[in-house]
Amino acid sequence: MMAPLKIGTATLAHGLMLAPMAGVSDTSFRILCRRAGAEYTVSEMVSAKALCFEQKSRPSVPARTAPLAAITAEEAPMAVQLFGSEPDFMKEAAMLLESGQYKGAAGEVCPVAIDINMGCPVAKVAGNGEGSALMRDPRRAAAIVRAVKDAVRLPVTVKIRAGWDDNSKNAPEFAKRMEAAGADLITVHGRTRQQFYAPYSDNRVIAAVKQAVSIPVVGNGDLFCAADVARMREETGCDGVMIARGAMGNPFLFSEILAMDEGREYTPPTDRERIALALTHAADMVARKGERIGLAEARKHMLWYCKGLRGASVAREALTRAEGLEEIRAVFDTLLETNR
Repeated sequence: MMAPLKIGTATLAHGLMLAPMAGVSDTSFRILCRRAGAEYTVSEMVSAKALCFEQKSRPSVPARTAPLAAITAEEAPMAVQLFGSEPDFMKEAAMLLESGQYKGAAGEVCPVAIDINMGCPVAKVAGNGEGSALMRDPRRAAAIVRAVKDAVRLPVTVKIRAGWDDNSKNAPEFAKRMEAAGADLITVHGRTRQQFYAPYSDNRVIAAVKQAVSIPVVGNGDLFCAADVARMREETGCDGVMIARGAMGNPFLFSEILAMDEGREYTPPTDRERIALALTHAADMVARKGERIGLAEARKHMLWYCKGLRGASVAREALTRAEGLEEIRAVFDTLLETNR
């Protein structure tokens, strides 16, 4: 059994964390994963510069960035993930988040930590010198961590990748610099930026980071079942695991991992239970975001819940055209009938 993982005021008995995923891990999804057994969640990426500029906008202009940092009591403990490449903006944004006093603040509770994104591979982020691009500029990355750490009392965590490409796998050395700058925890995804999500995540990178630093190390990448988690723990000695794509359409994964950790037999959800959760998920997104936006954003989740079911391809096509919750329900009713 792993030792509990402590992050500020949070104690994670099993070290089970839900990863930040832009456009995926919103409030509705985070709550479902917490109910299933995730012990810790992280917000979608929040632009530090956008949050800071938003504070200077006219009162009549609605806040668009701040809502991404809102935390409900049910999804806590939760960290807010910031991205940016300028230490001053990162520092100011972190101070705003810690205070809870900023335009657009709507959370029920405060974040338990500030997480700094140094792993996002997408071009519009990395192309601005942010996210994974910071792994090519360790000096700037360390300055960001130092600025944030000096500005807030909250723990400061950092999410990184193996490196930029195969010729610059610098995760262990980079992690040491982040630790020296004040990072309290490092999460490592075992792929380079160049790989994006191509097979395979390399657990050896996570193990090397664990050997290089004395702060907790969380492993991330290719965790789709409890056996994957067991293997990562054994091969890396990591202090916790962060689940990302494995939870998409399958928040039950956290229940499976908990059953393994507690020595209980795991009973997978029935098709009906999986679809019931999908409908709960869609309804909550609509309730929180309104029908137009909620439905538009829920569709991709609904497609993921179909995975492995007979008739899934037909159901997915119908789901992309569904214009309301009742239409989604009708598609799933047909899918369940196909799988009786």
